[in-house]
Amino acid sequence: MAEITTLEEKLAEVTGLARAAKDLSEKVAGLVEDEEVAGKLTRMSEEAAETEERCSAIIDQREGKKTAILEKAQETKGEAAEMASTYLGDDADGLDGLEFMTMAEAGEVGHWAVLGKLNEKAGEQEIAELVEWALPIQERHFGDVKEGSLVLAGAEDPNS
Repeated sequence: MAEITTLEEKLAEVTGLARAAKDLSEKVAGLVEDEEVAGKLTRMSEEAAETEERCSAIIDQREGKKTAILEKAQETKGEAAEMASTYLGDDADGLDGLEFMTMAEAGEVGHWAVLGKLNEKAGEQEIAELVEWALPIQERHFGDVKEGSLVLAGAEDPNS
């Protein structure tokens, strides 16, 4: 298998995280009764799918390395899904889901920032444009799940 660069590894990781975020957002939206919060989660799932598509378009241009990068993306998705499954057991509710997503979205913001920093030296225009597009979305996702957590926590009976 082809060796991939650190930049390509990070591209693979953000791709895998986007794939995992799509599934997780859908799952948590199903646990949330608040329609506004659930709507934001549905939008996040759609944006994660678009992010994955944009990442894949760049990966598809990496002749001789596509398979290795996509395998790393799938590995990252699997690791993220396993963490979510561990955290969100059978008795998980919407608040549990949003608390986990707060951690996951913070991680995504960090990964996108790292990809952008690595690309400052690599100078790949397509990756720069991808980061410029995706990072603000990831930052909004983090804010949305944090805010959603607080909305659901505010509706909880702390004595139950």
